[in-house]
Amino acid sequence: MKGINGKTAVVTGAGSGIGRAPALRLAEEGANVVVTDVVERTGRETIEMIEDAGGEAVFLEVDVTDASDITAMVEKATDTYGGLDVAHNNAAGAGTEMVPVADVSEEDWDKETEITLKATWQCMRHEIPAMLESGDGAIVNTASGAGLKGQRNVGPYSASKHGVVGLTRTAALEYAESDVRVNAVCPGPVDTPALSETPDEMRENLIAAVPLNRLAAPEEIANAVAWLCSDEASYVTGHPLPVDGGNMAGH
Repeated sequence: MKGINGKTAVVTGAGSGIGRAPALRLAEEGANVVVTDVVERTGRETIEMIEDAGGEAVFLEVDVTDASDITAMVEKATDTYGGLDVAHNNAAGAGTEMVPVADVSEEDWDKETEITLKATWQCMRHEIPAMLESGDGAIVNTASGAGLKGQRNVGPYSASKHGVVGLTRTAALEYAESDVRVNAVCPGPVDTPALSETPDEMRENLIAAVPLNRLAAPEEIANAVAWLCSDEASYVTGHPLPVDGGNMAGH
């Protein structure tokens, strides 16, 4: 894809699943990738995969709820590769209890909104100045189909992902004149290690709700992320892109 080769990218939550696949894809397209994850072992596995394929990457252990870690992430990109051009803010998922809104605990509400919504904002507030210094940039946030429609028993998650979509659109407007594009991907159910741990009945119900009648592969989300980061999407900003097998087609 045009416009990725030689650029510097940061990817949060890149140790597995939806985060790992875009890190691999951006490296495949020639980007220098700063791979970050809260789990060092899985993050370094991603680095090994990139390097085995001939790509360039460095790892940094990052807790996206820690502002100092996010500062260090951007500094790692600028110190190692001379700037920051691309960011995929993907880390999320607090694993809170699935219950109706009135039964959500304050602890679960705060936990989910901090790791999903606040962390996305924290990443952006550090990434955008670095991109402004470089002269342009592309940010892709991971939202969700639950950020575009209501979904039972995941109130904190759905509210946080709706917030990510609103934040994405707002930042897109604010930085369009500076040539910093901000978009989001909104995946449907994806075949990740986390989803494999769900009960079979829930997994089957998720698949049944998808018009294409299957789960997405992480690589299919990565394709969308790479496109939004590339020059081929140079006229696209402020867009929450469903990558969901047709889930949103009837909404």
